[in-house]
Amino acid sequence: MPSFDQIGNIAVFNEKISKEKAKNFLSKNIKTVGYKSKSYSGKLRLPKINILVGKKTKETVHKENKCLFKLNIEKCYFSVRSGSERLRIAKQVKNNELILCMFSGVSPFSLVIEKNSNPKEVYAIELNKTCHKYAKENLILNKSNKIKLFQGDVKKVLPKINKKFNRILMPLPKDSESYLDLALKYIKKKGIIHFYTFGQEKEIKDIKIKILKHAKRIKVKKVVKCGDYAPYTFRLCFDLAIT
Repeated sequence: MPSFDQIGNIAVFNEKISKEKAKNFLSKNIKTVGYKSKSYSGKLRLPKINILVGKKTKETVHKENKCLFKLNIEKCYFSVRSGSERLRIAKQVKNNELILCMFSGVSPFSLVIEKNSNPKEVYAIELNKTCHKYAKENLILNKSNKIKLFQGDVKKVLPKINKKFNRILMPLPKDSESYLDLALKYIKKKGIIHFYTFGQEKEIKDIKIKILKHAKRIKVKKVVKCGDYAPYTFRLCFDLAIT
């Protein structure tokens, strides 16, 4: 049986299964069963989801780490498997930190941080207009008062905000390196950057070397495997201390 993720009350299989098998998954907690006919692709990293059985909807509310996330699973990138990683980051946040989340999606990182730590403010920037719409709904849903949302390209939005941050999150594994110099420009001294990328175990050393070439003031504190991407390939987070 192929693996599946449960996002809210929707079960999404990684490949097509028969409708007969799909019906077996319908329950009190699963109202819709579908599958990815195309994996994450394009600039906005969106999958193509086909509904097999159940309620004909791609919108749901997902519960995680004291938060509620409303989203359309086909129009918004969301990784249910990153829940423990979001909490790991939140637990590192110190009181009154000013935080930036690049590529913030429907605001899962930002909300988990607000609900599970005590930041001063979280600035969240997202390119996808649909994600931004849901993020605004999620702030209301979670009674948020510390998150500021911005829609647009982070390279254009960040200079307008013109602040320096104690902590910057870069959850865009496919393309984070092209934004690292920008993050370095807006991180405070003694700040932390959480840099995400994909790689194999044997590639970690080379990725470290690439990162360190961006600035002498970078120190790699920790490398965390925070999910599988493909056989022998992980979603990696490099926790970077900036001097």
